[in-house]
Amino acid sequence: MAASRTAYAKRAARPHGAAPAALVGVALLATGLLSGCGTPGVRQDDARAAVTGFEKALAAKDFAGVCSRLAPQTREEVEDSEGKGCADAVPGLSLPGVGSPVRVTVYGRQAQVVGPGDTLFLSQFDHGWKVVAAGCEPRQGQPYKCTVKGG
Repeated sequence: MAASRTAYAKRAARPHGAAPAALVGVALLATGLLSGCGTPGVRQDDARAAVTGFEKALAAKDFAGVCSRLAPQTREEVEDSEGKGCADAVPGLSLPGVGSPVRVTVYGRQAQVVGPGDTLFLSQFDHGWKVVAAGCEPRQGQPYKCTVKGG
């Protein structure tokens, strides 16, 4: 009987709402981790920054830099379809420049960045956003046609 009184006394001594507040904190933390880390605005900015890095590498003819910004499957597809290493294959792809992004749309871990010269699709990986498809043109009633895309 003394044990149950001790447990009751400990519960009664705890400030009202302490346990629920801790649970709410844990729930909010888990929600943040599961939602792709960051608010939609932050994810849009990060996707835009990834495209800017891709564009700068392309303009500087830093083809190894371009390849490092491609998603792994996309880089592999470039190498397989061109029959050479990614950095050697990129110049022959004649990728247009996006220019200044006009619209960045993020859907969870996927993003679309539209500029006056190109549309790019990205995915968020553990180490940031990577280009999944580039050189993409819209087609009426059909998926985009992309020069570079993952397999």
